[in-house]
Amino acid sequence: MTRTKGDHEARRRDVSEAVWRVLAAHGFGGLTMRAVAAQLDATTGLLTHYFPTKSDLVAYALDLLEQRSASRPRRPAGEGLSALRAALLDVLPLTDEAADSNRIWVSSWDTALADPEVSDDYARKYTQSRDKLRDLVAAAQQLGELPAGDPARIAAGAQSFVLGLVVQALFNPSVFPPHRQAELLDDYLATLSSPPSSAGGHG
Repeated sequence: MTRTKGDHEARRRDVSEAVWRVLAAHGFGGLTMRAVAAQLDATTGLLTHYFPTKSDLVAYALDLLEQRSASRPRRPAGEGLSALRAALLDVLPLTDEAADSNRIWVSSWDTALADPEVSDDYARKYTQSRDKLRDLVAAAQQLGELPAGDPARIAAGAQSFVLGLVVQALFNPSVFPPHRQAELLDDYLATLSSPPSSAGGHG
């Protein structure tokens, strides 16, 4: 019987889910044709129809990760400092789904660093993220919720803080449960909101 376009698309969805389950369980280091085939209860020969080489499988997994991240529901943003807080909370592994996504992102760094083209693409993604944070910082400054300063520099610091917190939470979730992550983020934002104290003072 001739396969229909619907059959093909359904099979691609099955393959996507299998790739995602392997990534969530084993990271990019465990992404192999055999592992994906086992998830599908299929042969590796079937997968070569979709991924002729391992590099094709990795490229597809990176695209899938980006699609999943982009389609994840976001918190209501509001404006000003609340919008900045919401954007940073969206990065953190506060739910099982977000933890899986972050675990996969972190495991993909080694793959990205080994491939100059992928590395450049990741640098572009993080630059775009910083630019969005920069705009949110600038908006909060205009509302008087953040003191004056270079919004790009503040955004770079915020991105660095939240990515560092992601790594801490993934490696030690019992010490950095969701509520603790949110508390630490609020502590960090409070330091941004406070104008720097002048050295010395008048006694």
